Amino acid sequence: MMVGNAVYDTPADLPAEIPVFPLTGALLLPRGQLPLNIFEPRYLAMIDAALGSDRLVGMVQYADVAPGGAPTEPGVPADLRAVGCAGRITSFGETGDGRYHIALTGVTRFRILAETTDGTLFRTCRVTAEPFAADFHGESGGAAVDRSQLLRTFEAYLEANDLEADWDGVERATNEALVNALSMMSPFGPAEKQALLEAPDLKTRADTLVAITEMALERQKGGGGAPSLQ
Repeated sequence: MMVGNAVYDTPADLPAEIPVFPLTGALLLPRGQLPLNIFEPRYLAMIDAALGSDRLVGMVQYADVAPGGAPTEPGVPADLRAVGCAGRITSFGETGDGRYHIALTGVTRFRILAETTDGTLFRTCRVTAEPFAADFHGESGGAAVDRSQLLRTFEAYLEANDLEADWDGVERATNEALVNALSMMSPFGPAEKQALLEAPDLKTRADTLVAITEMALERQKGGGGAPSLQ
């Protein structure tokens, strides 16, 4: 598959070591696009390093976070979730006030083998994409997605929250693009986002998204908060 100006066809095309960006609640999926506003010095350094090499950054979540979304022990490097998604920087801009605006395009999920951070402001990990070889070819399980059920649930969520959607764009989207875009945009918590990331195929991800969304709608009817898998 082509991502930006690079070709990624097999797990061997992912470098053995990549910088990682822990960001609670953020979800990147293969072929999805994630815009990011970079302003912390360590992550500015990370982007500089990535631009000077293979332009890849791994998006991961913390294994344990406090209710506000921060690591449970401030000042102590928090454990990371074992599975993340590597993205290539396909858009880059400087703001003039010390920030970067970038967009990552998802390449493949990966499993962290070990952290290798040594002398850098940012964290780096040794990773493998071998468990996710299907990510390089797209649409695994796409034909089995119950698109009508997904759209019904999506429409019900929009109505319940007084939101609108570009229905022409939705109708044109492939099953993979639709499921992954809705998963990435969903307003759910870290555990739900991680469950969507780790779904073994597109059908499972779609079914998980429908189930989480239906839980959210039921809780809204009862006056409860957002659903949680924790």
